[in-house]
Amino acid sequence: MRRIMILLLIAALLAGGVYGWLLYNPSQMASVQGMAGNFLPRVGIAYVPPVPQAAVSAAPAVGRRTPTLIPVVVAPAEMRDVPIYLDGLGTAQASANVTVKPQVDGALLEVRFTEGQTVKAGDVLARIDPRLYQATLDQVSAKKAQDEATLANAKVDAARYAKLAATAYTSAQQADTSRALVAQLTAQVAADQAQIDNARTQLGYTTIVAPISGRAGIRLVDAGNIVRASDVTGLVVLATLKPISVLFTLPQQALPVIAAAIQAGPVTILALPQNNAPTTERPVLDQGTLTVLDNQVDPATGTVKLKASFPNDDLKLWPGAFVTVRLQTRVWQNATVVPPVALQRGPRGTFVYVVTETGIASRRPVTVGHEELNLAIIAEGLKPGERVVIDGAARLSEGSKVVAVAPAGGQRPAAAP
Repeated sequence: MRRIMILLLIAALLAGGVYGWLLYNPSQMASVQGMAGNFLPRVGIAYVPPVPQAAVSAAPAVGRRTPTLIPVVVAPAEMRDVPIYLDGLGTAQASANVTVKPQVDGALLEVRFTEGQTVKAGDVLARIDPRLYQATLDQVSAKKAQDEATLANAKVDAARYAKLAATAYTSAQQADTSRALVAQLTAQVAADQAQIDNARTQLGYTTIVAPISGRAGIRLVDAGNIVRASDVTGLVVLATLKPISVLFTLPQQALPVIAAAIQAGPVTILALPQNNAPTTERPVLDQGTLTVLDNQVDPATGTVKLKASFPNDDLKLWPGAFVTVRLQTRVWQNATVVPPVALQRGPRGTFVYVVTETGIASRRPVTVGHEELNLAIIAEGLKPGERVVIDGAARLSEGSKVVAVAPAGGQRPAAAP
């Protein structure tokens, strides 16, 4: 059995060698094929001659598809003025915040404001029992009247002694003493007037008025309580909401851009609600202007503080609330704008596919000047009006033939401001 296997292996090797020699000798291959065509039919075997390679190449392809156009969605590059913003997180603050406290001690007789009321500067908020302070004022007023009467008598005596001293009917020392008494009583009357002014001021403190215009908060003390000037809580907190301020921070890397915007004129600030939606899709709560750029950078965070003022006519901003702040650094005039989905990125940088009038897609390198959620500004490489591919670019290559189709939603995505 082993000998038979060895003989079969040797026969196979010989047959392979002969077949290889015939492949490299076409003339011998033709003679062998002729011999096979004459011999095989005699022994009952059908012979099928091989098909020439040229005939195979010339035969028409079965099932081969003709080249088709690639469907893509296109959008034209537009020209518009685009505002450029810096985004930051801010906190709304009342432009003025005052805790109204009593300045004298006494019983709180009445409270003349309601919680949440808008008050004006000078409006009466509360009254403290004034009787003790009125009595003090009356007392010092009476003391002044008494001293004024004494002063008037001293002036008469001084004049009399001055005449007598001139005619030597009295001593010069007596005249000098009378003049000194007049000066002493004059000073006493001035002190009495100061006491009157102090007592009148203390009496005025019993009527508590609003120091600023603003909105009253929650009442902290009710009528009937004893209030003191040393109380920490006070009576109520007044906050000015029109206008209102927003304090926010930006990274220190933005300082050159912010400084340039300040030099150009008033800097516009937008206040947006604090949520997870993109800033371009949030409603604008209010529009204000930048008022303060802090004079130093926080070394712990690498940020700089800024403050903006908002008119807050609709009271959409409230003290303590977090808001997203957008600082407008500049307006890019006549910018070439495309949807961000048109941008393609490869090893050689950013590019777009531009569709010509003949339906040919061409790969165009571009320089992106600014990119947001709904638009991208092309600084170089594209002109307004040129059509770019915004859907279907993954199937394209340089020179591909395309056909423009409508997007799935039925509306062409446009670069929104």
